[in-house]
Amino acid sequence: MFVDSHCHLNFPELREQLPAIRQAMAEAHVDRALCICTTLEEFGEVHALALAHDNFWATVGVHPDTEGLREPAAADLVQRARLPRVVAVGETGLDYYGMEERKGGRSIADLGWQRERFRTHIRAAREVGKPLVIHTRSAAADTLAILREEGEDGAGNRAGGVFHCFTESADVARAALDLGYYISFSGILTFRNAQDLRDIAAFVPLDRLLIETDSPYLAPVPYRGKVNSPAYVPYVAQQLAQVRQLPVEDIAAATSRNFEQLFLRQEEAA
Repeated sequence: MFVDSHCHLNFPELREQLPAIRQAMAEAHVDRALCICTTLEEFGEVHALALAHDNFWATVGVHPDTEGLREPAAADLVQRARLPRVVAVGETGLDYYGMEERKGGRSIADLGWQRERFRTHIRAAREVGKPLVIHTRSAAADTLAILREEGEDGAGNRAGGVFHCFTESADVARAALDLGYYISFSGILTFRNAQDLRDIAAFVPLDRLLIETDSPYLAPVPYRGKVNSPAYVPYVAQQLAQVRQLPVEDIAAATSRNFEQLFLRQEEAA
């Protein structure tokens, strides 16, 4: 019934609890999940989850905030993206949040390596014809500009993809939709101070919506502050249903169809 389109089940908080997590997912009617890769070093673990369980799939990518580990070449991403049950490239994008505290006082100009890494992912995704999973934080203008510069303008031979865990403005949402991208909402949608985000969720077309947990992070109300799990994605769907004045079953059906259309059509055609 429900699909978690973005989770990190190989992270330490969840890895050792996988049997219990899968049981909780079944009880919550969460029948599928996309396991997200954030470094080349962890790809083997993420891919193994997808190979071991017929309701899990995997991505390949290096998170924009990752430093000091293996830098991906396009060939690294392409080779892994062509493996069975790998359905997307990412998570990738740009993250300029907390320049002083988190990035040692560097300027945005100093983060050229992030922008080049993002371009590498876009080019790899276009080569293999699989969608991008995009992370953007305090960097929306550059994220959108680079997508356009790389040909992701909503027309022609593009990768497409999703802006995951969306927290940007309404203008950014409209720009992403204009480029042909999907928008995914996480447990943040349930937070008391997230009315602006709920307003955005109200106007995103139903055929462009996805839901996710980003677990183990960002647990929705009533579990806020605890370790998140794919079993909690129905709370995101319930909030969306309330915002859009629809039955939750309609949200579940639409987001599941969207997941299949974005991530699984290439696999089914293979």
